Amino acid sequence: MSTPDLVIRGGTVADGHGGELFEADVAITGGRISEVGKVSAKGREEINARGKLVTPGFVDVHTHYDGQVTWSQDITPSSQNGVTTAIMGNCGVGFAPCKPADHTRLIQLMEGVEDIPEPVLSAGIPWAWESFPDYMDWLAKRDFDIDVGAQLPHAALRVYVMGERGARRDPSTAEDNAAMAKLAGEAVRSGALGFSTSRTLNHRTSTGDYTPTLKAGEDELTAIAGAMHRQGRSVLQFVLDLSTIHEDLPMMLRVADQTKCPISFSITQNDKSPNRWRQTLDEINAAAKRGLSITAQIAARPVGLLLGLELSRNPFQTHPSYKAIAHLPLRERLARLHQADVRKAILSETATATDDPLFFRPNYDKMFLLGDPPDYEQPPENALGPQARRQGRQPEELAYDAMLSDEGRGMLYVPFLNYADGNLDATREMLIDPQSVPGLSDGGAHCGIICDASFPTYLLTHWTRDRKRGEKLTIPFVVAAQSRKTALSVGLTDRGLIAPGYKADVNVIDYDRLHLHPPKVHYDLPVGGRRLLQDVDGYEATIVSGVVTRRHGEATGQRPGKLIRGAQGVN
Repeated sequence: MSTPDLVIRGGTVADGHGGELFEADVAITGGRISEVGKVSAKGREEINARGKLVTPGFVDVHTHYDGQVTWSQDITPSSQNGVTTAIMGNCGVGFAPCKPADHTRLIQLMEGVEDIPEPVLSAGIPWAWESFPDYMDWLAKRDFDIDVGAQLPHAALRVYVMGERGARRDPSTAEDNAAMAKLAGEAVRSGALGFSTSRTLNHRTSTGDYTPTLKAGEDELTAIAGAMHRQGRSVLQFVLDLSTIHEDLPMMLRVADQTKCPISFSITQNDKSPNRWRQTLDEINAAAKRGLSITAQIAARPVGLLLGLELSRNPFQTHPSYKAIAHLPLRERLARLHQADVRKAILSETATATDDPLFFRPNYDKMFLLGDPPDYEQPPENALGPQARRQGRQPEELAYDAMLSDEGRGMLYVPFLNYADGNLDATREMLIDPQSVPGLSDGGAHCGIICDASFPTYLLTHWTRDRKRGEKLTIPFVVAAQSRKTALSVGLTDRGLIAPGYKADVNVIDYDRLHLHPPKVHYDLPVGGRRLLQDVDGYEATIVSGVVTRRHGEATGQRPGKLIRGAQGVN
């Protein structure tokens, strides 16, 4: 018997099937799991996992690392949260195909939609490609700390084929559709796992223009999805608005029915129609019974905005007295904000509406202090509004003081999706639906307002261990959902299980010590760009293709991760 490269000894295994936990050794040889059970052979390397949880590596199907993969080999923060495969190119935005004249246009779209600063993208992206196959060929030469898969972004494709007409959302012609379909087929042959599009008014460029794909016709989507799926398995990922879902969802189901292309889209609970998610899930379950391949991507907790002086937005950003000092560096701005006259002026003014889709006129009855450890399921009485009423103060004062704390780095938390009921009961129901997978982490995006790449860790800490305000979920269920189920949803049948023959992507987790820290701002992007990150404790080892990439929470410097070229099966 050959000597295993690595043996993980005596761990408590959640194998990704969703069954009961069991104790076993796991042997890895040649990047694949070679044995699960009692392994007699001694490995070249061994990890003592007694008392630790052993899981498949997590597969995150909704990230935006399209730019980061071109300047960094470490796909943080996802790789810090047990993710061993990340799928990028979601929401119709990305950087290929792209003609040189459109570089700025696509950067402005990514900046506006995903809050990745323009200077970071302009400095970091080398633009060593034009076509999507060129982009894939270029990425295939790079090594990463996790595997990455790419989808063809509709906005980039539309602008590439239609130019200015595509950008201003003109209807496509039959010739346009044929050209896009041809390029989409080429994208699948080059390794694209799918195609993504967006139909939400919230997705705008940094200059305020709507995404080019907002009103793309059914004929256009059918041509693209059909051409891709004829070349190989290809998923169609999309984002819809609640206000138009009654029109857009039936259309997307017709596209799926006509092309036989699997589809995946995001479902959240909205404050305006807090029960619409139930109807949507009923519709997709009915579609699944008709034979359509369809998954709903569900956020693990509220989609929450973080507000602060160091961040993209804060509750006072439209107040005239704040706008007068908003351009100042943080230290200078903080000094001004401590002045009594400035404080009085800002607090005497009121917020006004803007065109910014992620700026809401402050509702202090749904604004919280996140705390340490961060609490994403706080009762309504913890919000600043109720707190202020109990203290006989104005909630604006509490918000102002909170942002001044920690030398101006204090943050406020606003759960704006999945929290209409003041708890996560609806999220739990969405997560356990048979057609759902965990998604929407948006790793690599929303650098200055959202910090949700920790979703895979939160699924384990909150939902299986720490939740106090409702029913929990089991470890086997959560692990299977975030590994095997997500992998299958994008055609990666070679991973997500701890079983012989499968790709050796594994986490060894100190479950009792698994812990998320509060988000903090780091300036580690190109040209010192800012992003929100969350430290995490408890990942003893993360293994990609049999190689330990992180040990005790620290990167080992090993980068066995590669670009995934198309749907993958077990050899």
